[in-house]
Amino acid sequence: MASVATLLVAGTPAMVASAGPSDAESARQRAVWAGSWAAAVTRGNATGLTNNGLNDQSVRMIVHTTVGGPQFRVRLSNSYGEQAVRVGRATVAKPNTSTPDDLSDIDTSTLRELTFGGATSATMNRGAELVSDPVALAVGDQQDLVLTVHFPTPTGPVTFHGQSRQTNFIGATDLTSAAGGAGFTIRPNCCWFFLSGIDVQRRHSPGSVVVFGDSIADGNGSTVNANKRWPDLLADRLIDARPDVRTPGVLNLSLAGNRLNHEGTEPGAGGFPGYHELGPNALARLDEDVFAQTDARTVITHLGINDIWMSGDSAEQIIASLRQINQQVKARGLRSLVSTLTPYEGHGNPGVWTPEKEATRQAVNAYLRGSDEFDGLLDFDRVLRDPAQPSRLLPAYDSGDHIHPNDAGNQALANAVPLRLLGL
Repeated sequence: MASVATLLVAGTPAMVASAGPSDAESARQRAVWAGSWAAAVTRGNATGLTNNGLNDQSVRMIVHTTVGGPQFRVRLSNSYGEQAVRVGRATVAKPNTSTPDDLSDIDTSTLRELTFGGATSATMNRGAELVSDPVALAVGDQQDLVLTVHFPTPTGPVTFHGQSRQTNFIGATDLTSAAGGAGFTIRPNCCWFFLSGIDVQRRHSPGSVVVFGDSIADGNGSTVNANKRWPDLLADRLIDARPDVRTPGVLNLSLAGNRLNHEGTEPGAGGFPGYHELGPNALARLDEDVFAQTDARTVITHLGINDIWMSGDSAEQIIASLRQINQQVKARGLRSLVSTLTPYEGHGNPGVWTPEKEATRQAVNAYLRGSDEFDGLLDFDRVLRDPAQPSRLLPAYDSGDHIHPNDAGNQALANAVPLRLLGL
């Protein structure tokens, strides 16, 4: 957050003797903020909890950072809210891994209260973001953090990320200091509520890699509570390869069901109804989900398969949007990488996959393989496809729904990213 400017009061000398900044102060001045974790957020759905919102309830959410630092800050978002939202109190801690319910239990020795401009409560204006003051708690690489927020008054429809692949917790009243999870009676395997990012302070930063994708990067098909999405596994690989301040953060700004050219609420083939949580079209997401990320340097775009199976878009329509994303990413001075579209024959009801839609996928991939417009290509189709049936996932990588990779498939995708394309 910006520091408060020093004011010169009338009658006060303009210059005073000073011994100079302390070593600690000099270190703080040299430090930079870097993105360590992020999530794309959308409006609450038309029915259910995310539409009804929260009222005198606490939400306990677990996030898994990529890179660490001596302190961090939390970014909350009311971007899609219909009213101002009151944050009564918020805390953060590391998990207590020695208890049976180590997902919700916290290590109270690490409990820190979040403040906002020095205050322990704050209001998120409608459509706005709220950034905490720096939290004096060291965070390690690949560190789990437990964030608990109390919303004392009705929030209205929430701003949220629907496909967390992580159990989160909801309970009545203010539970922000609760050591255990007994009071959290609602435990969905989904949903980060009003939470959009964690930035860490680092001595130097090579920036962050933004993964701009759909459910394949969002983790559908991966093990819940295991951080086995391929962007998580890419972060593991980067840290193993370069465990120092030169390691970039990996920010997963993917949305399950997202499309290049269509809104999340638009229905799709096979009786798919559409939902708010699938987000707006990808080009409309660029400003909020890519360009607003802290110190983003590289963008990996893996989108388009949902436009094929849900909406029946042509190869020309998909290619045009991928080219436009590439153009805008490069105009911001960021490295632009793109991925081929992966197989999905066997997924869904009749009409979801057809030979004509497969021809569209192949045409998009042929264009991407032959294009020199992007800064690099990740050929995820080649990684996941069955050589004997190239329109299908390799069985060893299939989560069972014939479109999403399992943990082994996610690992294969992470392993296939050439580190040189990330500037490493």
